Amino acid sequence: MSRAVASRSRSRDVNRDDIPVARRSRSASPKRRGGLGLLFACGLVFSASLATVLFVPEWLNGTRPPASVEGIDARPSGDGRLLGHFPYPEAGVDVLVPVEAGIELHRDAALALDAMRRSAASDGVDLRLLSGYRSHDLQKSIFFDVKSERNQSAAERAKVSAPPGYSEHSTGFAVDLGDGEDPATNLAQSFENTRAFRWLQDHAASYHFTLSFPVVNPQGVSYEPWHWRFEGSSEALRAFEPARRLADGR
Repeated sequence: MSRAVASRSRSRDVNRDDIPVARRSRSASPKRRGGLGLLFACGLVFSASLATVLFVPEWLNGTRPPASVEGIDARPSGDGRLLGHFPYPEAGVDVLVPVEAGIELHRDAALALDAMRRSAASDGVDLRLLSGYRSHDLQKSIFFDVKSERNQSAAERAKVSAPPGYSEHSTGFAVDLGDGEDPATNLAQSFENTRAFRWLQDHAASYHFTLSFPVVNPQGVSYEPWHWRFEGSSEALRAFEPARRLADGR
């Protein structure tokens, strides 16, 4: 696994090594029943209908009903969030493509990112891809290993890193971006002062990328000017619909 390495010389950059670079990564007619049998059959129909209402939307969207995470005492809230983060499915290997050494993305996000980087380059901006898809296992290591090293609570750790099963990166649609002309700002809030970030603010929406965690966000996640997600396909829109609805106050 390759990691984004950055200087720790300034206190404002303490978050930069919280998110390492990701690794590289399918009949017969029923018999007539008596009253008791009819009641039982009606119960089965009702149960099936209730299960459809509660769970089928999640299955259709490629997600499962949220569950607790081993090692975290907190339980998911009513909208599925755990410590501020929404649950996300793990992208299948059939939709992932290599973008750079050790970094994969969903093929839709990869195409859009390539077009965006070429456009930025024509404007003299060197957009660097620092991280992309992360498996649930890799996110588990990122969350718990660093949590242990820093003696953090799960809630403290969740401010800067999602629990496993709750990271946008697992969808293959999320990216961490840097400025090739100012690598000292990689994965740091100081990235907001770079030409690359200013270019993204002006042009990223044209390529269907949006900033996931702005300065003030209702998920309570720390400001991450480097973290952007792709929303340019129906699959991506479904994945991030809960986060968008929360941000819009719906």
